[in-house]
Amino acid sequence: MSGGGGGTGASDLHERITAAADAVRARLGGRPAPQVGLILGSGLGGFADKLDGAVAIDYADIPGFPRSKVVGHAGRLVIGARGDTRCVAMQGRVHLYEGHSAAEVAFPARVLVALGARVVIVTNAAGGLRPAWQPGTLMLIRDHLDLLRDHPLRGPNDDRVGPRFPDMTRAYAPELRAIVRAVAAARGVALEEGVYVAMPGPTYETPAEVKMLQVLGADATGMSTVPEVVAINHMGARAIGISCITNQAAGISGETLSHDEVTATAARVRATFEGLLDGVLAELARAGELAPAGADRPAR
Repeated sequence: MSGGGGGTGASDLHERITAAADAVRARLGGRPAPQVGLILGSGLGGFADKLDGAVAIDYADIPGFPRSKVVGHAGRLVIGARGDTRCVAMQGRVHLYEGHSAAEVAFPARVLVALGARVVIVTNAAGGLRPAWQPGTLMLIRDHLDLLRDHPLRGPNDDRVGPRFPDMTRAYAPELRAIVRAVAAARGVALEEGVYVAMPGPTYETPAEVKMLQVLGADATGMSTVPEVVAINHMGARAIGISCITNQAAGISGETLSHDEVTATAARVRATFEGLLDGVLAELARAGELAPAGADRPAR
């Protein structure tokens, strides 16, 4: 399993986050703190390889970091710059279906925030629930449904990290979604917007489950993202979520689903996706959205 990652609800969460962040800082040689966190899902980790002046750290070398064995998830933390924006990027993530708790899945996202990221961009590969959305569609996440059967805040709360009952009304910050939409329009990137539903996996949904999720109002389904977004908000940072629709969910196209299709589609749209991320990073900096809370950042 994880090697001690974010054990569910443990009262020493603050100490474990601090230990992991300190271990990363020790490798940075006094470089400035990152401003933006990036969690890069299946087939999308190559963006981190393009960061300037990058330092890469294996998850195994960071205390408490759980490690993934899923194809397409490299398992490295990469710290560097993209233009004028300082970034810390996760090449890959862990999932509940690997045997981790939701708290363990969320732990790396907490470390990104502790390192200084006040905005975290969370990406994923997802199955499309709208028949009109073809594989390769990009979807800005407006909201989510959590059907994971575990929760990253279950158990005792560490008040030094965040409140017992955090509000999730703005889980995906509306002002940041507006920036993503504007960047997509300026760059001619087709961008849908919708609701992401997290399912535990590792099986893909059945056709009956797909019909249920459509009735519930979901537009895309995957096996990640929600625990991380909850933890990001719990710690007072802000989240942007973007899904790459890599396949149509079961029963829509009639095709058999496979992870190979997921990674192949993500690779096909990688250049478009990376161009969108570049534009968003530049606009976040230009718009003053990366200033620390209480500084010159625009009011929510």
